[in-house]
Amino acid sequence: MKILLIGSGGREHALAWAISGSALTESLVIAPGSDAMATLGRCAGVAADDLDGLLALAEAERPDLVVVGPEAPLVAGLVDRLEAAGIPAFGPSAAAAQLEGSKAFAREACARFGIHQPGFTVCTDIGSARAAIAASGGACVIKADGLAAGKGVVVADTAAEAEDAAAEMLDGRFGDAGATLLVEERITGPEASLFALVDGADVLFMGSAQDHKRAYDGDKGPNTGGMGAVSPSPRLTDALQQQVMDEIVRPLARGMADEGTPYRGIL
Repeated sequence: MKILLIGSGGREHALAWAISGSALTESLVIAPGSDAMATLGRCAGVAADDLDGLLALAEAERPDLVVVGPEAPLVAGLVDRLEAAGIPAFGPSAAAAQLEGSKAFAREACARFGIHQPGFTVCTDIGSARAAIAASGGACVIKADGLAAGKGVVVADTAAEAEDAAAEMLDGRFGDAGATLLVEERITGPEASLFALVDGADVLFMGSAQDHKRAYDGDKGPNTGGMGAVSPSPRLTDALQQQVMDEIVRPLARGMADEGTPYRGIL
């Protein structure tokens, strides 16, 4: 197979390493790639956010499959454009990618599908944010709605801290990603991430990880895109894994499919 891989980060480096080592792979082109990835495939100088350039590259290369790594081009509709051109792509449509691109969309979808989750309020101005923070008692989580490179979440201990975070987001700290924000119920406990391969309503467990997001020793700093991760997650028992698949992943996949926006890719 001829594979075109989109991206240049650590995630895409891992994908390039795996794809290049597969017996099914005849050739691998990476856009834009990196110096490190150049040892695994041929790097093309097209940025991951240049949808016109990526489509032109795909039409020139005619790969058997395009694998899209970053969230931003998925949310922007790259898979839709590739499939419209007759080029198979691995990843969700723009409509389905809202699960990652909009935290409000994801929370509201889970609410529609009856999936248990923390309480939340969607806010677009500081007045409604302050009211939601006051209703929470102060200790809450403030989240920028859109993509913010993993940095758009503030776990606040006090109402003042939460209000400051909300004001910064609404004032443009994360650009359009913070024009809408969520004030969420704060829950405690160890974090675990579960990954599933989804093809419409069909799901397959793919693994787990425990992400460590906060900067500085002792988790004293702000959230980041990730300071490191352990995989598989030591917290995710077989019983908990099954519960997550049955109570979150499958209902979410079925709900998206039933609404006419089936999710295809890694969830």
